[in-house]
Amino acid sequence: MNKETYMGVDVSPLSYEEITKELNQRIQDNQQSTIIAVNPEKIIASQNDETLRDLINGSTYQIPDGVGVLLASRLKGGEIRSRVTGVDMMDRLLQMAAEEGYRVFFYGAKEEVVSKAISNIQETYPSIQVAGYENGYVQDQEALIQKINDAKADIMFVALGSPKQEQWIRANKERLPVKVFQGVGGSFDVYAGHVKRAPAPFRKVGMEWFYRLATDPKRIKRQMALPKFLFRVITKK
Repeated sequence: MNKETYMGVDVSPLSYEEITKELNQRIQDNQQSTIIAVNPEKIIASQNDETLRDLINGSTYQIPDGVGVLLASRLKGGEIRSRVTGVDMMDRLLQMAAEEGYRVFFYGAKEEVVSKAISNIQETYPSIQVAGYENGYVQDQEALIQKINDAKADIMFVALGSPKQEQWIRANKERLPVKVFQGVGGSFDVYAGHVKRAPAPFRKVGMEWFYRLATDPKRIKRQMALPKFLFRVITKK
């Protein structure tokens, strides 16, 4: 695919439907794929962190999670037409797994969070095959690897926070039968009902960031990455 690049960071211009269609084919072809969410905060951080930049660019799909990436693409005449958020991408993969019979493994978050998230997911998708799960506090990593292998998982969601979750995926994916890995940050908390997303009208117009800022003013330092990112994109020749 032809990816767009902003400040040295690649971004996939594909929609949810295009990504899931490709992933379904890649699973059939026995190819491994990784998905990482990209936003202005992460792109800014990567400017002083070559390891983070390589981690992002080394993924199969860099989804445009932040509205700033969407705006940058429009300013530069790119092909990104809409955001592809991490939590919604996860939901599309859950739906695909339920429809195609893929086995799903969940790793990360607190025990009560991941177990409740799975319970709610099973209510939404009764036919989904949960291969297994483990909370994010497991100490024996070798036992975890063995558990995932024994589970014969096809899709795996890792919720350890970024970039820790992507580092874990990169370090272990070749030892696992999993075909699709996605680092999902706090998405388990959303599925567990512990964290509320912005109302649909905010998400529809790309103002989820504003809702989060209004409800949690402490996020202001993180949100400052947006104007800084757009300024650099606009002024870059």
